[in-house]
Amino acid sequence: IMDELQRIDSHLLFYSCLAMDLGALTAFFYGFRDREKILDIFEETCGGRLIMNYNTIGGVQADLHPNFVKRVKEFIPYMRGIIHEYHDIFTGNIIAQSRMKGVGVLSREDAISFGCTGGTGRASGWACDVRKRMPYGVYDKVDFKEIVYTEGDCFARYLVRMDEIMESLNIIEQLIDNIPEGPYQEKMKPIIRVPEGSYYAAVEGSRGEFGVFLESQGDKMPYRLHYRATGLPLVAAIDTICRGTKIADLIAIGGTIDYVVPDIDR
Repeated sequence: IMDELQRIDSHLLFYSCLAMDLGALTAFFYGFRDREKILDIFEETCGGRLIMNYNTIGGVQADLHPNFVKRVKEFIPYMRGIIHEYHDIFTGNIIAQSRMKGVGVLSREDAISFGCTGGTGRASGWACDVRKRMPYGVYDKVDFKEIVYTEGDCFARYLVRMDEIMESLNIIEQLIDNIPEGPYQEKMKPIIRVPEGSYYAAVEGSRGEFGVFLESQGDKMPYRLHYRATGLPLVAAIDTICRGTKIADLIAIGGTIDYVVPDIDR
């Protein structure tokens, strides 16, 4: 539930910043208005708004706040009922469409070659959602659609994320009444000795596949640890995406790729 709330949070930030970059200041305020409702839930649950650090090895850092279920249940119908405003003010805007449709096309082959996962890859026709391919958590127990478009342009990348907001709401709705009782964290040993070998695990972040590669020689400390950042492949593909476009198109291309600068600092 927290993961999907964070996904909606990220997509609302994407919508707001993209709209502002393209000159739609009113749409920016709409997105931040509704994102604040999620941040309030985060703050009440774990004390954080931007960096939650809620997931820990063995569980989560704290039990849910007594108001959590109530506030999430109130947010679901609110967001479903209000998202038409986003489409009315920005999606259907002829200026926004002219800035995004047919601009910054990334082919499916190039998306796979660069490893552009998340909304950028799925907008190019690559079904790469980790929640579907390698289910973790309880994603194999919930019903949701993997949003895939084939145009590969800025507008397709935008629509993927807008549609994913609705799918995240559907996932949360299926889970919110089924939160199990019991301890929120398992007791863990202070040192976990990982058997010798190489291991990789990944989750579907809001911007793509976030993975962790661990290599162990059987000691109490890992021999190698590497994080697969979601943003680095996206930035690597910008040169290919931008060929033949105008300098002004960089605004829409960068906004719909949705990379975050600290994520690409390798």
